[in-house]
Amino acid sequence: MSTIQRMLRKQALVWAQPSLIGLSGYVHIDATYWGRNWGIILAIDDATGQVLYIAFIKHETTQSYIDAVEAIVAAGYIIRGIIIDGKQELFTAFKDYPIQMCQFHMLQIVKRYLTQNPKMIAARKLQAMCRGMICQAKEDFEKDYTTWKTRWKEFLNKRTTHKNGKTYYLHRRIRTLVNSIDFYLPYLFTFQSAECIGMPNTNNKIEGTFTDLKKNLNNHSGLTKEHRQQFIIAYFQNRMKMQPNNP
Repeated sequence: MSTIQRMLRKQALVWAQPSLIGLSGYVHIDATYWGRNWGIILAIDDATGQVLYIAFIKHETTQSYIDAVEAIVAAGYIIRGIIIDGKQELFTAFKDYPIQMCQFHMLQIVKRYLTQNPKMIAARKLQAMCRGMICQAKEDFEKDYTTWKTRWKEFLNKRTTHKNGKTYYLHRRIRTLVNSIDFYLPYLFTFQSAECIGMPNTNNKIEGTFTDLKKNLNNHSGLTKEHRQQFIIAYFQNRMKMQPNNP
């Protein structure tokens, strides 16, 4: 039996939800996986990095996020806002909270549909505009985006006829991206609103946490699934011991 296995023998398999009474702030929440059917959903406080919630999941569902938020609130934490990375059902589920769509993930969506180096002028202009959103005011981005849509309206609506006689939009990938931007736009600049001062505009903090966790876990690749689960719980318990109290 290895040293790490001996250390994990008495480690709990389930996260014990701590009291969060008196704490408040902005919540990062996201999920990550090891393989296809095993992962965690994690929520952390933005200001301190304190762990607010952990659960092991097989699949990422809207209900798993709802369970997380309900557990955090039940533990006494006051949620000032939530930062998420784009699962569209969550914007309805958490409509009672200020929601920030992670701008980094928005740019990843742009890259997915336009590629890194789009050839069409309309696509290149849209890409450049979206890349600039991180340093733009909401009003300026919305104005530029509205202008772009007006300028390229005919381009977006252009259709082509296939051999079967049916017509299809010629630039379907760009249209899909436009639909995504239209959906996320009300949430891309929440962090700039007066009631959300100090709110981050990306989920980078939780992404960095996942990266560090996986790096540490990969150092012990021979662990069983049970030991991996215990390792993850121990990892976050140790993080909590090192975190300062939330003001």
